[in-house]
This record gives sequence, C-alpha cells and structure tokens, in this order.
Amino acid sequence: MRVQSLTLAAASAALLAPTTQPTPATAPVGLPGPSAVRADAPVRAADLLERVRVCEAVSRGRYRTDSGRPATVPVCGTKEAVFWKADLDIDCDGQPTPHCNSRTDPYFSPSTAYSQSDGRPLDAERLPYVVVPVPSRIWDHRDHGVRGGAVAAVIYRDRVQYAVIGDAGPYDLIGEASYATARALGINPDPHGGGTPSGVTYIVFKNSRATPLESRDAAVETGERLARQFVRGSGGRE
Repeated sequence: MRVQSLTLAAASAALLAPTTQPTPATAPVGLPGPSAVRADAPVRAADLLERVRVCEAVSRGRYRTDSGRPATVPVCGTKEAVFWKADLDIDCDGQPTPHCNSRTDPYFSPSTAYSQSDGRPLDAERLPYVVVPVPSRIWDHRDHGVRGGAVAAVIYRDRVQYAVIGDAGPYDLIGEASYATARALGINPDPHGGGTPSGVTYIVFKNSRATPLESRDAAVETGERLARQFVRGSGGRE
C-alpha cells in the first residue's frame, strides 16, 4: 500500500509540472541493490533443492525407505556431492541419554559406526548426524568421498540442517538421521513413532570432514561454506 501511495503522489506532481523531467530511480545510498547477495548469508533450502532437481544415479540399484517397501530411491551424484531424497527415520543409537535409550527406543544400540574424538559413541540427542547404508553392491559410499565425519545438508520444507555422517544402517535401506537432526528440522524426533514418511533431501559433500566429528559448530561452519560453493557451482555431473 505504501508503494502505491507514492506512485499516485508522483503522478499528481507530474500533472502540476508537465515540463519537469523524471529522475531515474536509485537505491538508497549504502543499501544493496536488488541483485546483491551477501556472501555470508545462510544458504536457502530452495537454492540447494534447485541444484539437485535432476538425478544422475551413481548407485547400481535403488534403496527401500523401510523394510517391506519397494526399492525406489537412487543415490545421485554431482562433481561436488552425492544426494538422495527419502523419508527420515529416527536413529537414537550411541550414548544413552534421557530421550535416547533402551526404554525409549526398542532398537536402541549403545554404539555408532563412527566415534567421537575421545573414542566414545556419538550422542544422537545432541549431535545432528546422518545414517548411510553399509557398503554393498548397490552402492559403496567410500568410493564417492563419503566417510565418517563427512558433512551433509539435510533439507525439509524450508529448513536446512547441517549434519555429519555418523552411523551406518542396513545395506538396503536409506533415509535415517539422528534425534537431533529431526528435532532441528521440526520433525517429531520420537524414536518410537516419530520421523516423516517423505520429503527429506540429503546432500553429502564429497571429501569433506567436520573436525572434531562430534562438533555441531564445526559441521555448521563447514556445511555453510560448502553449501555456498555448491549452489554457485556449474551443475556438472559425475
């Protein structure tokens, strides 16, 4: 409404002084123009999703999102990352905590495939991490620069959460992340009935690593930097 009012006022002034030449519109001094983008601005979910619209499969087959469901999910690749689009099941494995333990999670395991720098299992309630399938004939993540501690961007709706590769799951299933990842994305993190059946995109940056692996801040810092590079990339495929 404010813009419309200013336009009407300018038109009235032109009628009163028809010989006056209009002055070209300029952005206020010190403010960025409409095309300016801050180099340190958080990467938007929409920008990341635009870079993974097209899938060139790097897996030899497809994964199930849950046991008994058809195998429909390929792992896709670009020069900078691998990605997949699936559900999100809750992984509560690792150090026992108030929300992640053998009482709250019927499938709880006190260990994770990758460990903290002190040798202890990861803390699923505190640390955002992603689960990858164990290597198999379908796909071996190690062949694509993905190992424990690699940094991932997990996207759900308009939210982006940076995480690390922290655990490994069944060879034929994909689409699982820690309690902390789900909570940060606004997904029900309850290991018994939580998660979401679809709509989650996982982008893992090749040959990346958060140091130390258990540092949430390191994952965010590294993830933001690699995500900016990714959305500005040429879009080349493997």
